[in-house]
Amino acid sequence: MSTPQPPMPQQAVAAPDWQAAPGTSYTSPIPVVRTHLGHALHSEWTKIKSVRSTMWTLGVFLLLVVGIGFLVAAQTTNEDFQDTPYTIPAFFGLMLGQICLITLGVLVVSSEYGTGMIRTTFTASPQRHRVLAAKLIIFFAVAFVVSASAIGVVGLFTDGLHDEAPGVPWGGTVLMAALYVSLLGVLALAVGSMLRHSAGAITTMLGVVLVPAIMPAFLMMSDSMRTIGEKMQEYNAPNALAHTFRLDSESGNGGAQLGLLAGVTAAAVIGAFVLLERRDV
Repeated sequence: MSTPQPPMPQQAVAAPDWQAAPGTSYTSPIPVVRTHLGHALHSEWTKIKSVRSTMWTLGVFLLLVVGIGFLVAAQTTNEDFQDTPYTIPAFFGLMLGQICLITLGVLVVSSEYGTGMIRTTFTASPQRHRVLAAKLIIFFAVAFVVSASAIGVVGLFTDGLHDEAPGVPWGGTVLMAALYVSLLGVLALAVGSMLRHSAGAITTMLGVVLVPAIMPAFLMMSDSMRTIGEKMQEYNAPNALAHTFRLDSESGNGGAQLGLLAGVTAAAVIGAFVLLERRDV
């Protein structure tokens, strides 16, 4: 018979480096960085430059504004710019190009709801208001830079075709018109955030742009509705753009129309922030 072996003494096992000793707090070996708005901005910039819809939409926008602007400028003479700025040819392309920025503004937010990726976004960044703020800032910056560049290129091209200096300075029209269409895009983004549906938000924004341009023709047929029709005609999107390009020097530079759009956009953005915090994903 084999004799029983004496029990071996227990050896102390050293705790791993990642395991906290009793009575002490745990320190992660992975560096922890407090997130801020800059991270959200970087994320949204990566998104907006990575998807094909951005490149296609902005490409069509540039084709419309610059292409139509060049074609119109080639048909003008020196006499056409005695009382109008050299950026006028860009107005005709911008009338159509603004639809591109409206569409892109909606897709920036509604596409994530459509694919379900918004859940991943809010999981990575639980502070929803930071995500929406980053989307608004990045989109506005992209829209303003692209639209101002397109209008400015048309102005420089028209300037090069004519020897005489224009009677109206055209630098301010570049900023005013670019700001107007960029705010339209921001309004579309806010509407897309509230509706969470691409087709519904785009249809709503087309109504905002087109209905006020069509309705005055019918409202002004009635004496009682004439005042409303005249105001709607003065502040609708096509005429507001015309004011920013100073097509009518007696009606101002479009500051009143731009102020109204800024107020409406601010109200929509506030509504988007409120609904974002109150609703589930």
